[in-house]
Amino acid sequence: MNKNDTALLSILVQDGRASFADIARQLNISRAHARARVKALVDDGVIEKFTAVINPEKLGKVISTFIDLKVVPQHIESVAEELAAKQEVVSLYIMTDLRSLHIHTLTDNYEAFDQFAKNYLFGREEIISVECGSLLKRVKHRRGGARL
Repeated sequence: MNKNDTALLSILVQDGRASFADIARQLNISRAHARARVKALVDDGVIEKFTAVINPEKLGKVISTFIDLKVVPQHIESVAEELAAKQEVVSLYIMTDLRSLHIHTLTDNYEAFDQFAKNYLFGREEIISVECGSLLKRVKHRRGGARL
């Protein structure tokens, strides 16, 4: 990757629908070169996919909760896979201690989150502890991918 590729990725992070002509204009390169670089970045796996960023509040998903679970290490993968499949879970990470999961959920209301917790988190032998907090205010967040 070179300086133009980094700039190209920044353009696409801001607007995944930017045309090759727009990219070329901003980078002072030809449209053909812009197209070739995007294709190369896709082929190399640098760009995994083009997607839309959805505002969850516009869909009624107003409760954003972050959960930290401690799980019996032998069950970390199975619990992670099970929870990742739930519609309330928007992101889930296995942490470096190999017994912690960091989970972000979106729900319509606190009652829906409570039901999620009761159905999938509480009373399970493989889950050692649960800590969670709901989002009060977003100060900085990432949209579209890593900032380069």
